[in-house]
Order: sequence, then structure tokens, then C-alpha cells
Amino acid sequence: MSTLSDLVQAQGLSSTVDIEWLHLLVGDWQLLADLAFADIVLWVPTEDGSFIAVSHARPSSSATLFYRDFVGQRIKSQWVDKVTKAFETAQIVDSDSPDWYEEMPTRVRAVPVMRRLDPSGKETTERPIAVITRHTNLSEARTPSRQELTFNECANDLFRMISVGDFPDLGAPKAPRRGAPRASDGLIRLDVDGIVTFASPNGLSAFNRMGFEGELEGRSLAEVTTELLAGKLIVDESLPLVVTGRAPWRTDIEARGVTVSLRAIPIRDQGERVGAIVLCRDVTEVRHQERELITKDATIREIHHRVKNNLQTVASLLRIQARRTHSDVAREALGQAMRRVAAIAVVHDTLSEGLNQSVDFDVVFERMLMLVAEVAASHNTTVRPKKTGTFGTLPSEYATPLALALTELVTNAVEHGLAGRDGEVETIAVRTHDMLEVKVRDNGAGLPEGKVGSGLGTQIVRTLIQGELSGTIDWHTLEGEGTEVTIEVPLLYLQK
Repeated sequence: MSTLSDLVQAQGLSSTVDIEWLHLLVGDWQLLADLAFADIVLWVPTEDGSFIAVSHARPSSSATLFYRDFVGQRIKSQWVDKVTKAFETAQIVDSDSPDWYEEMPTRVRAVPVMRRLDPSGKETTERPIAVITRHTNLSEARTPSRQELTFNECANDLFRMISVGDFPDLGAPKAPRRGAPRASDGLIRLDVDGIVTFASPNGLSAFNRMGFEGELEGRSLAEVTTELLAGKLIVDESLPLVVTGRAPWRTDIEARGVTVSLRAIPIRDQGERVGAIVLCRDVTEVRHQERELITKDATIREIHHRVKNNLQTVASLLRIQARRTHSDVAREALGQAMRRVAAIAVVHDTLSEGLNQSVDFDVVFERMLMLVAEVAASHNTTVRPKKTGTFGTLPSEYATPLALALTELVTNAVEHGLAGRDGEVETIAVRTHDMLEVKVRDNGAGLPEGKVGSGLGTQIVRTLIQGELSGTIDWHTLEGEGTEVTIEVPLLYLQK
């Protein structure tokens, strides 16, 4: 299914800022449907004077009228007149008589969508950028409860604000969707002075769990929260603005081990604030899980940091031992072991700095090249390392074996390919969505064609690339001089 942006852009009548405004509006799409107890559909104009649906929300508070999405479809003939009138007059248009849809009586309201030009100004676009239709099922007509009447009143206020560009509010900061309060979680209605005029049962229960006793209605929500938070040294500075309904922000309050998320939506009439809706949700379990994840991430980073320290200690011990030995063979073996341990330490050091278990392998490889300079110095060789292309981000399962393998290949190129001579070692990385190809080439003496080394380094590389990464590796001599090693690693387990 095409996205809202794709559908709107395909009509060619909306600007980028119009699309951004529609995205903000659709961000509260479910809230509008739930408050209205109705299906709502967003229509944008087409070049031929018709309209096409770009978003559709079904209410979770009542039965839906439409079992199939309208997204991507042209408007039905029975709604064209109302939507066109709302679009041309920039006024809300209601149906004069029940509108029948599949033998069910419905009430249709067309609401123009105006975009405010500036967050602090009152000017809007000259004409609507879209139209919303609200489809209410009349077949389930009954005497509505006080909560339903209040929800509908809130929906009417928000739709009226949409028609004059007061909603969505450009001053509202972007908040995480996880744990966001919904209408069914709890709704509190405030008047202009911040006095509670209505509290849904779920909203009252949330405050009861924090220790509030009695009724919220008739009380100042700011005073109630002040009593609940008495004695706390740290309080979110945005809390007073949220509980008085003065700003479209979101905050959390915590008391007696219970955390409640609050979101305020100021209600405006002709630009003046006349009240507010405060949505509330008990997010105690959500916040507990988030704290556990934070603790887990911190623990994992600390483990990587300690592993890195331990590996660096081992590498230092190997270096000390290599300096003390009198055997050239033993010194060389200890030096190679030290570099292999140091390569693994680089990966763990990088993992200890991030919040996830993936690393920017280009950073890892740049740090690995510092080991090459040490190898070259020990062989009285001047090496010009060069890297082309990018490795990208890789999970630790790929990064550790690949770092070890490339350390071996680059080291071999310096020790054997460029032994006793100056030269260049080039690493070329080419990454696609499902494959990583790496070439390591030098301009040294080269290998006899068809001959591959049989030492420990070659065995390690084969084991890492073919065994752990399920890849392939190939050695061959370049024309003229030098050796090129090609590694291909399938990225089968990475998320696309």
C-alpha cells in the first residue's frame, strides 16, 4: 500500500509543508476516531477536481462502518458534494439527512483542513489543503452516556480547530509513541482555569493508584498533582504547563511506585485557549521495562569495556614476553598473537561506546591499520595503507571475525608481500544489500600463481571467512606484481 506522502505527491497539488502538516494530523488520527466514535477518512484534491483518500482510521471505541480501507481510492459519489463544498468554502459541512452506506444509516460531516503558516501567528493557507470526512453509525443509536457525550464534545472541538488551523499544534514537541496515552486509557477535561470538569473512570483510577482519594471533578488538576508529588525534589519543569492545559506537551508523574503519563491538548476558540483535554495512562510497566533495557544496555557496554581492558592486558603481556625472548621464531609468534588479540580488543572497545551491538566497521578498520604501522616498523618497511569504499555498520557477530581476518591479510601483505621493500596495501570494500566484498591487494613480490600459503595465518583466515561467516576467499597474483585477496561475505542475517 502506498504511503500518505506517495499518494499526496502523486496528485501534484500539495507542497512539502502541506504534506508535513498532514503527517502531523495523521499522527493523532486514532485519537480523533476514538473520540468521535466514528470512521474518519482524509481526502486530498486531484487535478481533475475529484478527491482521493490518503488515510483512514477506524474507532476502537465502537464498531467500524468500513471493513475495507479507502486509502488510494477515489471518493464515492454520495460524498462528493459535501467534501467539495467544505473544500471550496473552508467551512464544516454536515449532512442534512442520514447517508446510507450498505443499508446502514450514517451521519457524514466534512471538515476542511487548514494549515497554519506560522506557529506564533494566526494566518492560515488561503484554501484547505485537504478534507476530513467523519462517518458516524446511526444504526446503534441509543441514549449516550456522559463519557460518550464528553468524548464527542472533545472530538467536535478538535475538528473545529482543524478547520481553522489550530490543530495540530506546531508548538507541540515530538514525543515517543511508546506509552503514549490514548482516549480509552483515561481522559480529563479542564476548563480555562485548569479545573476538572470531567474525568473518565480510567483517568480517575490512574490518579487513585498514585494515592489520590476522592473525586477529580471540581478540583484543580495542578493542585492534585502538587499534593501527590509533595516532598519530591526533582519534578519535570513542563509539569505545571501540562496539568493546567496551557501547553501541548507530555510529561510523566510518579507517586507510590506508579507512573502515569500525561498529555495535554489545549482547546482553542478563535486562537484563545478555552480549556484543555488531558490524556492519562498508567505506564508503570512500560517505564519499568525501559529502565530494565537501559540497565541491560549499560551492563553490556561495561562488559565490552572490561573485555577490551582484559584483551589489552593480554596483548601487553604478549608484547613484554616477545621482547624478553631470545628466539626470533618465538618473538615473531608472540608478536602475531599480540596483534590478533589487539584486533579483537578494537571491536570490543567500539561496542562499549554504542547503545547497540553493531559497530561502524570503517572506524574499526581505521584503528586496525595502526597495527600495520607497527608491523611495518618491525620489518624496516614503509607502507602506505589505503582504503576505498565503505564497510558500513556490522553486528558484532560479523565484526569480530572480519576484523581478525583482515588483520591477518594486511599483516601478511606487509610481512611477506612487501618484505624488505616499500609499497602500498589497498583495501577495497564494496557493500550491497546482501553481500560484502573486500579486496586486499599489495604491490609486493606476489605469490606464484596457484600457490596459497599454508601457515597459521592462512588457516585462521580460512576458518573465519568460510567457517564463521559462510563466505568465500580467493588468492591470486596480479598482472605485473603483487597479490590480491578477495573476500565475499553474504549478509544473510542482517535486517534489510
